[in-house]
Amino acid sequence: MIKVIIGRASNNQINFLEVKGHANSAEYGQDLVCAAVSAVVTGGFNNLVNVKDYEIKLDEGHALFKSERPLDAHDEVVIETIVCGLNTIAETNPKFIAIKTDK
Repeated sequence: MIKVIIGRASNNQINFLEVKGHANSAEYGQDLVCAAVSAVVTGGFNNLVNVKDYEIKLDEGHALFKSERPLDAHDEVVIETIVCGLNTIAETNPKFIAIKTDK
């Protein structure tokens, strides 16, 4: 199962996003849930402008975004779009992805 943890700062802005694990919804190389999650997260991370301001990791089975300061408007939209995409995937594949929001 893919586990997603979303952290929000006191201003409700996302300051932490971690995606871990594998969906195992099909055999390796055929797993469309993993492919969808990878596409959403990788595409989003590639569209962040201020990457030097964040801790970003992107490895097989693990993605991390962490920010110690407020995001600018563009990067906030990118991160919120990643989360929206992940929520959409989770809605249609609840056995393979779980999302938890921490405040």
